[in-house]
Amino acid sequence: MAKATRVLQTPTFKKAVKKLKANQKKDLDAAIKDLMADATLGEQKKGDLSFLRVHRFKMNKRLTLLGYSFDDGALVLELMALGSHENFYRDVKRRK
Repeated sequence: MAKATRVLQTPTFKKAVKKLKANQKKDLDAAIKDLMADATLGEQKKGDLSFLRVHRFKMNKRLTLLGYSFDDGALVLELMALGSHENFYRDVKRRK
């Protein structure tokens, strides 16, 4: 179990969070706290997206994906993407 001490946000992630309503932000905050407690919760991707881990959680009863990377040496959690499954991985590849 790896615990993150710092959380960084990419500009893309910040932009996505700005558009959320208060009750959605509450669900997102809970998911981020879970990741901070155990950064290995998400599934490690393979191939082109090997740098990415994806944590799935419910936001307003809808499945939402939170893309992040975790640097074990520095204990830094970098939040990279947020969204539904539709086009999620395609958009992450473009931003890489």
